[in-house]
Amino acid sequence: MGFQEYTTRTFYTGEAPWVGFANYVTAVTDPVFDRALLNTGLFTVGSIVGQFTIGLLIALFFHRRFHLSGVLRSLLLLPWLVPMIAASAVWRWILDTDHGVLNRTLDLLPFLDGRPAWLTSTTLALVAVIIVNIWLGIPFNATILYGGLQEIPEELYEAGSLDGATGARAFWHITWPLLRPVVTVVLVLGVVYTLKVLDVILGLTNGGPANATQTISTFSYHMSFREFDFGVGAALGNILVLISLVFAVVYLRLNRRSIDE
Repeated sequence: MGFQEYTTRTFYTGEAPWVGFANYVTAVTDPVFDRALLNTGLFTVGSIVGQFTIGLLIALFFHRRFHLSGVLRSLLLLPWLVPMIAASAVWRWILDTDHGVLNRTLDLLPFLDGRPAWLTSTTLALVAVIIVNIWLGIPFNATILYGGLQEIPEELYEAGSLDGATGARAFWHITWPLLRPVVTVVLVLGVVYTLKVLDVILGLTNGGPANATQTISTFSYHMSFREFDFGVGAALGNILVLISLVFAVVYLRLNRRSIDE
């Protein structure tokens, strides 16, 4: 479809003329594409860094057994179980400028003046969307990393403690090296998933304001189901697949090389 002139007319005529790379040229030369590509990078990097860092800290926290840890781990899965569009609706209410619970709470702080326009400001909208996506992705990262930590034998920590490897040293010399295969899975799946996030952004900002939260995924949706230019929309989707593939191949090769060394 990305190499065809596929529009609403195709549904009636059954004809979709071959246009080669014309759809791709149209996509990458569109003024919105550069902004969408930059937003995709910022959204992906910000989300992955936040999800992985907080998820790892939570996994390390729960690695120590304590009372009610099982109950708390179960509650941690709630953001993962809530449908994306439902979570977006709730967060849209939370982040509402005038009536949102976040701004009403911030009003109680004496050193803050004014209510931030989380979803309508061109400087804050992308940050707000990233924060919501981090919240949604933390359970996945924490669950997978916690499972990886459970596979590390306790005997290694006991042996390491005899050599003085405790605390941060135990993490860097025992935990991290043995957790790297799991980290690879989490990062690759996280990046591939985050690159194609659509419903969260549509539910919160619909790509606005002024394309401030427009990503390649939402841009593809816009061209396909708003402009009904399915050929260009498919071309943008294929570009997204190519970006995901390049990242996965490069990361896996670099990770394999570092392990071999």
